[in-house]
Amino acid sequence: MSDPDRPAEGPETAHRFSTTARRAVVALLAVAIGWAAWLWWDSRVPATYSVAPTHSGHGAQVGADGVDVVDLTADPDRPADVRMRLEARSATLTNSNGGSFRGYTLNGSSPGPEIRAREGDMVEVALHNIDVADGTTLHWHGVDVPAAMDGVAGVTQDAVHPGGSFTYRFVAEDPGTYWYHAHQVSHEQVIGGLLGPLVIEPVAGTGQDTDADADATMLLHTYPGGSRTIAGVPEETRRDAAPGATIRVRAINTDNVTAQVWVAGADARLLAVDGTDLHKPGVVKNRRIRLAAGARADLAVTVPADGAVRVQSPGVSLVLGPPDAVAPEAPSPAEELDLLTYGTPAVLPFDAGAPDRSYEYRIGQRVGFLDGRPGYWWTINGRMGRHVPMYTVNEGEVVAMRIVNRSPEVHPMHLHGHHVLVTARDGRPATGSPWWVDSLDVEAGESYDIVFLADNPGIWMDHCHNLPHAVEGLMTHVSYEGVTTPFLLGRGSGNEPE
Repeated sequence: MSDPDRPAEGPETAHRFSTTARRAVVALLAVAIGWAAWLWWDSRVPATYSVAPTHSGHGAQVGADGVDVVDLTADPDRPADVRMRLEARSATLTNSNGGSFRGYTLNGSSPGPEIRAREGDMVEVALHNIDVADGTTLHWHGVDVPAAMDGVAGVTQDAVHPGGSFTYRFVAEDPGTYWYHAHQVSHEQVIGGLLGPLVIEPVAGTGQDTDADADATMLLHTYPGGSRTIAGVPEETRRDAAPGATIRVRAINTDNVTAQVWVAGADARLLAVDGTDLHKPGVVKNRRIRLAAGARADLAVTVPADGAVRVQSPGVSLVLGPPDAVAPEAPSPAEELDLLTYGTPAVLPFDAGAPDRSYEYRIGQRVGFLDGRPGYWWTINGRMGRHVPMYTVNEGEVVAMRIVNRSPEVHPMHLHGHHVLVTARDGRPATGSPWWVDSLDVEAGESYDIVFLADNPGIWMDHCHNLPHAVEGLMTHVSYEGVTTPFLLGRGSGNEPE
């Protein structure tokens, strides 16, 4: 029922309302566009920039007595015990499905040659870029090399461009299983073949040397458009071994995603993870062993008296035994070996319960701009791109970090230059062998507490080793107070580590 005392709304009133509404909408749109434009502008990075903090710890200015990362090297006067020349080339390669792709080789093959050294050796590798157009480097994954030798373009060196070379030198201090790979445009160059295995053998009669009669490297890699391979060979690879022989199988996951390995035809022991021995590892039965992207696992398997043993991973397997001996196959076990409880405790080199610094590393995802590109990007502590925090430490400190994954995907987290000790998962303390890693899977919704000793000065990448994730923003650095770098990143630098 109408109100007879209320004036009628004529055309003029309706027009004024329509005009006011339009102006409000236009104003809101202007604010939204302005806000989006500011976010776009704020996300852009300069044509060249340095990752070195201009202020130490976001507080005190770094003094003139700072250490240049290029000076953090091994003894330059010590002669090399192991020397190798690696020539990087672009090439058309054939994958395991018969297709071809544009990839890369080192000394004419992919994977590149296995590098073997003895504990304590000085290793010298001269990298020569023949024609890799984007430039390349070599990173020694899992080896705690001096910072100048870390091989990260724009942080510890410039990318080696066609016709150039760079010589890496480091002491092979820690026996174990490692690998090397490009860290320039790494999300393309690693999958395309610029990688290879690195094994540091122990001094005779000590530690790892007593665990097996022989060893076999099982480098897992999937090339573009192909199925999984062991060192480029699809399906089955064989290695002759006598009945009763115990073989140390060095499994290396070079892919961007998690791998699983398990053993058919014999029991096994997991001797080491990421190059570090486990303390009193027990027999592994009907369990699969997880390998995060970049991770390694050393297994001891004994060849049976009347056959062969098979070390399996989805799509591929390594058979150990006499020629033509039959090895059984088995489906992937339903249960995974839990390294939080495997093995027995041992004395630690520092007090893990009394850190000098504690940090959070919260992984998330949100809509925004990454260097001007709109998308759904990864975040660290709620920030993206150039606003992601850098973690600052002092040499000698014990540093604790809680990694929390609030995203819907698993992330294999890799800190360069250090091994970290896992102390808890989802608040549950570790009770088995000290679990030292350099590549750690953090599943969706999980949290891990880790701790490490800051004993290797430098500026170190701390990133997801699903390398496309690193390109999409899941990357930061751990920087030692006072360490600087002359190298630059950005579109105009020629350096693009991820």
